[in-house]
Amino acid sequence: MIEHQDNMEILINLTSKFPTFLLTGIPGLQSVHAWISVLFCCLYAIALSGNGLILCIIITQQSLQKPMYYFLSILSAADLGLTVSTMSTTLAILWFDASEISLDTCIIQMFFLHGFTFMESGVLVAMAFDRYVAICDPLRYAAILTNSRIIQMGVLMIVRTVVLIVPLLLLLKHLSFCRANALSHSYCYHPDVIRLACSDTRANSICGLIDLILTTGIDTPCIVLSYILIIRSVLRIASPEERHKVFSTCTSHMGAVCVFYIPMLSLSLLHRYGQSAPKLVHSMMANIYLLLPPVLNPIIYSVKSKQICKAILNLLLTK
Repeated sequence: MIEHQDNMEILINLTSKFPTFLLTGIPGLQSVHAWISVLFCCLYAIALSGNGLILCIIITQQSLQKPMYYFLSILSAADLGLTVSTMSTTLAILWFDASEISLDTCIIQMFFLHGFTFMESGVLVAMAFDRYVAICDPLRYAAILTNSRIIQMGVLMIVRTVVLIVPLLLLLKHLSFCRANALSHSYCYHPDVIRLACSDTRANSICGLIDLILTTGIDTPCIVLSYILIIRSVLRIASPEERHKVFSTCTSHMGAVCVFYIPMLSLSLLHRYGQSAPKLVHSMMANIYLLLPPVLNPIIYSVKSKQICKAILNLLLTK
C-alpha cells in the first residue's frame, strides 16, 4: 500500500513537471468532426489565399506603395500568423483526434498566437492614425508618415509584443499542473491554461492584466479618439457628398476594427464571467475569435478599396 502511494506521488510529480494538456475540438459534435473539418479547411484556405494575395499585390504593385497599404500589408501578415499558429492543432483534432500537447509546445503556440494578436491590435492603431492624418491634416500627410517613420512604428509594435509576451509565458514554466488538464479550445489560450494550475497564479493573472492594459487598454481609446477627431473634422465639411466621400475612406478600417475587437472582447468576457456557459459556446467563440479577422479582412479591403480591387483584377487577368 505504501509502495503504491509512493508510486502515485512520483507520477504526480512527473505530471506536474512535464504536463500534457488535452485540446478540445467541437464539444458534442465529435462524430461529425470530419465534416466540420471541411468548413474549417475552406475558411483557412480563404484566410491564407486572401491575405497572401493582398501581401503579393502590395509588394509588387508600385501604385500601392503608400503608408495606408504598408499598414495593410502588416495587418495581412499578422492575420497569416494567427491562421498558421492555430491551424495545425485544430485540423489535427478534427482529422486525427490528436488532442495531446505538451506545455513547451503550448507555450510556443501561445507566443505566436498572443504575439500576432498584440501585433494586429497595434497595426489597427497605426491605421487609425493614418486615417486621422489623411483627413485632418492632409497637407502634411507625406511629411508625417514617411517610410522611416512607418518602419519605426513597425519596430515599436514588434518590441512591444516581445517585451509583453515573453515574461507572461516564462511565468508558466514555474506553475504546477496536477489535475485533469483538459483545455476549452483547439489551441492554447493563456487564461485557459492558468486556470488549470494547482499552484499560485496571482503573478500570472497580474502580468496578464498588465499586458491587457498596455495593449487593448491603450489601443482601443487611441482608435476611439482618432475617430472622434475624424468625425469632428468631417462634420466641418459643408457638402454632404464630400462628407460621405471622405468618411467612406474609413469604412474598411472600421470594419477591420469591429471584426477584431468584438470577438476578442467577447471571448475575454466569456472566460471571466461565463464559466457556466455550455462548452460548445466557448468553443465556437474561440474559433470565431481567431478565424473571423483573417477571413473577413481581405474581403473587406478588396470590396471597399477600389485600388486593391483593381490591382487584384489586373493580377488575375494577367495570370
